[in-house]
Amino acid sequence: MTPRLGRIGIWRPAPFLTGAVGAETAAELEELGYGALWVGGSPSADLDVVEHLLAATTRLVVATGIVNIWDSPADTVAESFHRIESRYPNRFLLGIGAGHREAVGAGYVRPYTRLVEYLDELDSAARPVPLDRRVLAALGPRALRLAGERTVGAHPYLTTPEHTRRAREVLGAGVLLAPEHKVVLESDPATARAVGRPPVANPYLKLVNYTNNLLRLGYTEQDIADDGSDALIDDLVAWGTDEAVAAKVTAHLDAGADHVTVQVLTADGADPRPAYRRLATVLPL
Repeated sequence: MTPRLGRIGIWRPAPFLTGAVGAETAAELEELGYGALWVGGSPSADLDVVEHLLAATTRLVVATGIVNIWDSPADTVAESFHRIESRYPNRFLLGIGAGHREAVGAGYVRPYTRLVEYLDELDSAARPVPLDRRVLAALGPRALRLAGERTVGAHPYLTTPEHTRRAREVLGAGVLLAPEHKVVLESDPATARAVGRPPVANPYLKLVNYTNNLLRLGYTEQDIADDGSDALIDDLVAWGTDEAVAAKVTAHLDAGADHVTVQVLTADGADPRPAYRRLATVLPL
């Protein structure tokens, strides 16, 4: 059975979810009513950070967004999955993905080919990872179809509600669609873009899988150049009043998403937890 993610989750890189801060963050998100905490930043194959967060909570689902198939052996990941499942049944969703070809060294093969191989390895492990307990990072139609065929669904990253609408058309009904969306709780356009643009421009606007996806959505090379046009940044990073940000997040639900995981961006790396509290009052948790 696929864990119940709820409608809204939070995405946070793994390095910020270790130790006491990670445990406190997870516990507070659960208390606020968020359904899931997505561990980003390619957590290691031992998945210790996932277990740490589950130990700090009682209901919250923890998902990986994503385990990188180039860095994490499938057999190790499968063993980690079952260790966690035995201790925290039906509260972990394994998200996997191909990451970025620019970061892969001599072992590089076509990402789609390696994704298929990796899913095969999860299936043939000593203790396989069930199809309904894994989700695939997917942007283009081919990867989305693979997600629908070989996993419980898709976890697109750095997308728009229009991408969600198209992804739902590819996936059809009954397949999980859980996009990520970045937000800045700031109403001044210049200030909001100053916070939101750098994490989008570096590295994502320099990575071909993301830029190809944006071009498919109708953005131009000019939109992508020079760290992104204002229009592009505004579409990828929701900003404004709390209510305006919530409306941009829920636009994914209106477009066909089952769950949206929110990545809060803050100035100078400030603690995002105050933003989680504010958003909890306006989002449909």
